[in-house]
Parts: sequence; structure tokens; C-alpha cells
Amino acid sequence: MIPFVREIEFEYGRCDQVSPLIRRVIADNPGPFTYTGTGTYIVGRGTVAVIDPGPDIPAHLDALLAAIEGETVSHILVTHHHADHSPLAAPLAQRTGARIWGRPAPAALVSEETGVQLDAEDDGHFRPDVEIADGDLFEGPGWTLEAITTPGHTSNHVCFSLKEENALFSGDHVMGWSTTVITPPDGDMGDYFASLAKVQARDFDTLWPTHGSPVREVAPFLQAYVDHRRAREAQVLGALAGGPARIKTMVPVLYAAVDPRLHPAAALSMLAHLVLLVREGRVACDGAPGLDSEYRLA
Repeated sequence: MIPFVREIEFEYGRCDQVSPLIRRVIADNPGPFTYTGTGTYIVGRGTVAVIDPGPDIPAHLDALLAAIEGETVSHILVTHHHADHSPLAAPLAQRTGARIWGRPAPAALVSEETGVQLDAEDDGHFRPDVEIADGDLFEGPGWTLEAITTPGHTSNHVCFSLKEENALFSGDHVMGWSTTVITPPDGDMGDYFASLAKVQARDFDTLWPTHGSPVREVAPFLQAYVDHRRAREAQVLGALAGGPARIKTMVPVLYAAVDPRLHPAAALSMLAHLVLLVREGRVACDGAPGLDSEYRLA
């Protein structure tokens, strides 16, 4: 079982000091994929970095501007291109003069490929001013952030480590309140496992997800995340041991305990598992793996 952390104390629009170097403002965009809403992080004092400005909600922009009044924004950092993370970057940049750092949205949008509409829609027009590479450093007075590329949830996902607090802003790569949706073809389960291992190797003290509360017991939490994915993989293989099957028949059974509103997302995560299993030669299907394909053990 994943030891989820679901308690959170906040008010929409309020700026909370959540650690010596970190402030957080939560946007009023709650939902089944965003939990209480998008948590925008402000790092430092005087000269600051803003991580994941969030959805284009005027009240959230006003709250961020109030929180940083009298300060200089040196960096606007974006973990990935989903509409609950990146759209407010441009308005915030216009108001502060800061540049936007991140990785551009992929040319082919996930929703067009899968036909499934999620709450976390794509911000397909997201293009940062500066494209981030793994290991890039961003510095200000008393703080140092490092970019850690973590593809899996999306191909352009980036986490940011805060050296002074041995903490990681994990975006949607790891969330304290829920597992992460992997949405093919942009999301990739093989990449996701590799990125989880990459984060595990860094031995962080705290994870600050964009949605929900921080994770303080990082090592066991990450291992539980990995174990959960491997258990799902084993469930899929177990279901196929009974004969060929399709995703639409397996999801209601394997995700019976999950909110039905999340079954479309669960179908995509199952597809991500099956894409990886087909790639590894453990499962077969006719043609390219898809939501409507029939799968069988290889």
C-alpha cells in the first residue's frame, strides 16, 4: 500500500511559508486529477524563482503577484505542459519581466492520439523562452535549483531539486495524494520506471508535488510507488493468463476500488503498461498497442 499523504492546510489565494525557503499559493482548480488545486511554489526571498505558475486563472495571478510584491522574479520554471501547470507562465512573465524555463510541449498531443479527455488537458502551445537540459542550475540569493529531467508522465517532464533543503519539486512525477497518470503516446511507462529510479538514487529528504501535501518519508514512499506499478503490471499479466482480453474489460475489474471518474485515466495507465509489456516481448497484440487492441500473453 502506498502511504498517501492527503491532509493539507490551506486557503485559496493565501501565500503560506511551508519551509525556510519555500512559499506556496494554491490555485482554485480542484478536481479528480488536481486534488485541491495547483500548488505554485515561490523559492527564496528578494530574488525568487516561481515553479509551476498554474492554470490561467486571473485570481491566481493576482495572488501570486501579491505574494511577490516588491521582489524580483529571476526564473519561471515549468515542470511540464499540462493546462494546470503552464498556462499562467506567460501572463506572469509579462507582469514580472522574467523568462520562462522548461521543455516545450510535444508536437503530437496526447488527447488527439487517445481520444480520451482528462481534466488535466494539454497546453499544446507551451514553448519556454529557454529550453532546460538535465543538470541545469538556477541560482538566487541563498538558493540553488537543479533541473532533473523525468520523462514518463509526459515526455517533457522536469523536476527541480532545491540543494539547500535537499528537497525535490516533483511536479506530477510523484504526488503525495495519488498515483500519476501515464498517458501514451507522450507518456511512457518504461521512461517512468527509469525516472523513478533516478529520483530514488538522489535520496531526497522531502518531495513537494504540485498537487497536495509534501512527502517527508521519501524512500519508503518512492519504493511503494514502484511496487504499486509492478503490482499493476502483474495484475495485467494475470488477467491475460485467463485468455486474450481488451483494456475496456480489464479496467472495471482491476480498478474496481478506484473512483469510476478515474477509469478513463486508468485505461491510459493500463495502456502504458501494455505498451511496455509488448515492447519487452511479454505480451502480444495485432498491430500497434491501442485502447481497443486485443492483448494476449506472448
